[in-house]
This record gives sequence, C-alpha cells and structure tokens, in this order.
Amino acid sequence: MKKFTKLTSAVVPLNIENIDTDQIIPARFLKATTREGFGENLFRDWRYNGDNTPKPEFVMNNPTYSGQVLVAGKNFGCGSSREHAAWAIQDAGFDAVISSFFADIFKGNALNNGLLPIQVSDDFLAQIFKAVESNPKSALEVDLENQTVTIVETGAHESFEINPYKKSCLINGYDDIDFILAQTKLIEEFEQAK
Repeated sequence: MKKFTKLTSAVVPLNIENIDTDQIIPARFLKATTREGFGENLFRDWRYNGDNTPKPEFVMNNPTYSGQVLVAGKNFGCGSSREHAAWAIQDAGFDAVISSFFADIFKGNALNNGLLPIQVSDDFLAQIFKAVESNPKSALEVDLENQTVTIVETGAHESFEINPYKKSCLINGYDDIDFILAQTKLIEEFEQAK
C-alpha cells in the first residue's frame, strides 16, 4: 500500500446520506478478484444512463469538482460487507473519504485497503459542504499524524479518531502482512531470548 501522512486536496462533494455499498459498486460488477478496474463503475447507476452516457447532473461528471477526497453525507458504506466498495473508491483516485458516520464493516475494509475513512461531526461536515459550495476548488488538509482535517480557506479544523494500529499501517504503507514482516527482527530477538 502507499504511505499516507498528509494530503492537501480539493474535494468531490456527494451530499447524500445513507449511501450503501450497492450504490458505491453495484453487485453486477463484483466478478473480478483483483482490485483494479472497479473505479470506472464507482456509483455506476448514479453516474451513467442505461446507454452508458454520463449523467451531467452527477457530481463526478462535473469537471468543476475533482480531488483525492470524497466528502459524503451521514451513514456512508452501509449495506453489504463488500470489500470492493473500498477498492472502487481507491481505483477512482480517492485516498480519503469524509463523512459524519461510517458503517463499521466499510470502515474496516477501507482501513485494511489503505483508504482513510475520516469521521467528523455533523457540524464540521456541514462546514465542509458550505466551503465547497462557496468555492468548488476549496481544499482540505488531512493530517494523519496529528489526526486533523482543516478547511484550508477558513482554517476551521477538527480532530478525528483512528485505531493506532491502523494509523501506523497507513503511515508506513503496510497491510497486515507487511506489518508482521516489519517485526521480523523483534520476533527473532524474542525467539533467541527464550
């Protein structure tokens, strides 16, 4: 996985609540077992018409918005436990997702795959949406080491929680196996001390 420490980026605002994993990546696209190629079907039914033409009203089809941070309404990632939802978001170019609430299984899948889910208060989420509405190029700074999100234009910021182990993995670019392999020297020292 790639390392994540600090990110400053414009955002893609998706101000919709209760976005479930079937909306994120519809079940009919779950045939592959590798992580690549899912991004083109991220929010497929919202992004495209039946004839595969883009729906101009959907935010990801609007060239005004771009960035590595997806900002979504409350209760993001509910529904089935498909890991492909995190894969699709990453494959579409996002490194972080911000919401005021995440489904636990989605949050775990995101962290296990190097996608940072940042849970903020309802008030701070509203501030982000307001900033982007005023200026579509409004940027956020995500500082994983200090566990803060800042609206660059206004300086408003909020702290977020993250499991210390998963934080360490993201900062070092480790998945669970990489983390264990990084402990090889300590494991060998422990074995020799017996």
